[in-house]
Amino acid sequence: MKKTVLNEAHRKAGAKMVDFGGWDMPINYGSQIEEHHAVRGDAGMFDVSHMTVVDIKGNEATDFLYRLLANDVKKLNTNQAMYSTMLNEQGGVIDDLIVYKLSDTDYRVVVNAGTRDKDIAWFEKQIAAFDATMTEQADAAMIAVQGPNAIAKLQPLIDVDLSETKRFYASYNDDTFVGRTGYTGEDGVEIIVSPDAAEPLWDRLIEAGVKPCGLGARDTLRLEAGMHLYGQDMNEDITPLECGLAWTIRKDDDSFIGADALNALKSAGVTKKLIGLVLEGRGVLRHDQTLNDEAGHQGIITSGGFSPSTERAIAMAVVDKNMTDPVSVAIRKKTLPCRVVKLPFVRNGKSLIEE
Repeated sequence: MKKTVLNEAHRKAGAKMVDFGGWDMPINYGSQIEEHHAVRGDAGMFDVSHMTVVDIKGNEATDFLYRLLANDVKKLNTNQAMYSTMLNEQGGVIDDLIVYKLSDTDYRVVVNAGTRDKDIAWFEKQIAAFDATMTEQADAAMIAVQGPNAIAKLQPLIDVDLSETKRFYASYNDDTFVGRTGYTGEDGVEIIVSPDAAEPLWDRLIEAGVKPCGLGARDTLRLEAGMHLYGQDMNEDITPLECGLAWTIRKDDDSFIGADALNALKSAGVTKKLIGLVLEGRGVLRHDQTLNDEAGHQGIITSGGFSPSTERAIAMAVVDKNMTDPVSVAIRKKTLPCRVVKLPFVRNGKSLIEE
């Protein structure tokens, strides 16, 4: 398995390690629930060095990304970040990613670890038509520090001033790149540093009271925040229009890859939608469980689990667009009732589920 530069640091901290898409990664450091609550109430950190950083530069860097991505990179200010889907010709999602604009000719893109190979191949195929170059920062280390106290605990440890850095903007120097982004629904940052700087920073963060967190807490946090997981809530066979990501599609422009397919789908009529669910009663909602309503409309849970913040079983599901309450879920040999709710389930540490 591949290892991040922080692998030994995880083992020293007593992490339980698992195979995550070919990477040896920590699932937890003892208590996933404690790690979850640390991020919601204070500050926690995650090793996300397995993710891929690609720098795009050149006179036509903007034009390349405008063609490649469904969102509108031309709206970005300098040092601003944007979440976008990247589509195939059929409108399916190749990946979802974050793009930072550093200048008119310089961008930084962060893509998912599990899609690295196909993303790089897609980038290389599409960039050939543009006056631009791409460089993968294969050795970059990346640490996400998340939670209401994340900035306060991190700031004394780095040379980058974050006092004026708004959410979804970046600040950086030659050694440290800090994007005020994350995958937890809380305030925080994702920091990119050189490999030799990663473990010293990790250790200083622990000394500052930032709790190391594993993949388990990362998943429950992002689910509570209604954030998509690639390969479950979206993939190459489902479009953004069908999985709650229509807001990532720029309007009144058909020049991005996949636009024609999306227009055809709109004309034919979108038949699917993404919903939030809460299980009424005891049980656990899981990926791939099937759903039905009284009219016979069907759907499938794409992400589900126990929510530590709400102490409820919650899920996101792609369903028939006409599905309405009441909804039932098939769990083993039982059929249990669920309630449709708005996403997200949790914001700023507080439950948004109405009783």
